[in-house]
Amino acid sequence: MNDTPMHYCPGCSHGVVHKLIAEVIEEMGMTDRTIGISPVGCAVFAYNYLDIDWVEAAHGRAPACASALKRLWPDRLVFTYQGDGDLACIGTGETIHALNRGEHITIIFINNAIYGMTGGQMAPTTLMGMKTSTCPYGRQSDLHGFPLKITELAAQLEGTAYVTRQTVHTVAAIRKAKKAIRKAFENSIHGQGSSLVEVVSTCSAGWKMTPRQANKWLEENMVPYYPLGDLKDTTQS
Repeated sequence: MNDTPMHYCPGCSHGVVHKLIAEVIEEMGMTDRTIGISPVGCAVFAYNYLDIDWVEAAHGRAPACASALKRLWPDRLVFTYQGDGDLACIGTGETIHALNRGEHITIIFINNAIYGMTGGQMAPTTLMGMKTSTCPYGRQSDLHGFPLKITELAAQLEGTAYVTRQTVHTVAAIRKAKKAIRKAFENSIHGQGSSLVEVVSTCSAGWKMTPRQANKWLEENMVPYYPLGDLKDTTQS
């Protein structure tokens, strides 16, 4: 990790996930052979924090960039880092097709159920009844549709090798998330297909809560709708 002042809001999950990714890359000895694709959204400055090679993709296009890079340099560890707007809205097509092709990449998916950077608008993953700046009376199925479970969709694709959903709101959860990221990265290196690691996350600013309240709200509301654990693992012997 670089010695860079943190720009994320207090209580944001991004900083924790950044640290986990950095630790896994270092422990795998891949610092000089890793390429990250940063998103458009709160984590757009991810390249300031991790001292690896980075590519900044257009909004939603990170999986396409990652596919090209991995094909050009198959010995590299290639991953994307994307939020729910970048991945599950404008980038849905890129994401589904890259995973379905079985590209040997890892997609890190930060799901905080809101657009944190641009003013707290409704995301594809916003829960039913959840209020945002663009659904101030709460998400309604007849107006806005249902929250998109992108990870469940990914688990149905033949090209995916490992699909999991984790969180980082407790120490125990952080340890499980790190283990999942390590497994996904190893799959990428060993050419075992696509991996998707969703991290159910908090957005204290967008949710208008303190960090403690956000962690509790995540546990009571997000996790029941987005249950944690491995959804698919074809690498098990």
